[in-house]
Amino acid sequence: MADNKDNNLAGKVALVTGGVRRIGAAVCRTLHAQGMNLVIHYRSSEKDAHALQAELHALRPESVMLVRGELLNAAKLDNLVYETVDSFERLDVLINNASSFYPTPIGEATEKQWDDLIGSNLKAPFFLSQAAAPHLRKTHGCIVNMVDIHAERPLRSYPVYCAAKAGLAMLTKSLARELAPEVRVNGVAPGTILWPEIDLDELTKQRIISRVPLKRSGDPDDIARTILFLVRDAGYITGQVIAVDGGRSVVG
Repeated sequence: MADNKDNNLAGKVALVTGGVRRIGAAVCRTLHAQGMNLVIHYRSSEKDAHALQAELHALRPESVMLVRGELLNAAKLDNLVYETVDSFERLDVLINNASSFYPTPIGEATEKQWDDLIGSNLKAPFFLSQAAAPHLRKTHGCIVNMVDIHAERPLRSYPVYCAAKAGLAMLTKSLARELAPEVRVNGVAPGTILWPEIDLDELTKQRIISRVPLKRSGDPDDIARTILFLVRDAGYITGQVIAVDGGRSVVG
């Protein structure tokens, strides 16, 4: 995967964190359809995890391993990489997708919330990338981080989350320098793709959509196809964060 001449993903291995629901599941289905074997991490969505594994195994048996775990304990991240390599004998792609997301208004935020949001969105991607780096160097693999357009455009009442994603954007660029030339590191910054798992009234949704130049929300497959491009076809791209947001990031 060091260049565009090697864009056949069949038999290669991807580790995807938070990969059993929503955007993560779409990414897993897309990479699996290209012939990749997957190690899919999840924290609490056990039913969804086994349903996705069964779905993908029906297409290609023994191609998906599930790993349940808490990413905030850095000591356990080495084991996640070890289990991946032990099961499939290689690691080609790391997708840092797992993320906590909730408001932390000034005056109400707690240290526990800080530790969780910084931990899931920044600390875990760093230490997981560090653990994966030796194996990715061997395969000339890549890392893709799930950033957010709010890494650059702060979202009111979400200062800790936005700071964490801003850190992840810089980490993407820093790791691209640290791990070159063997490993490419890029990010994807979604805009309005899926509504948050909290109740939003229709007026609020329409107000958000009105700020998007394309005047519509995106789809998880928009993110999955962008990640596939970065993994398979972008052999000369590293250190970049691609906004997939319908143009929202160019609007004042």
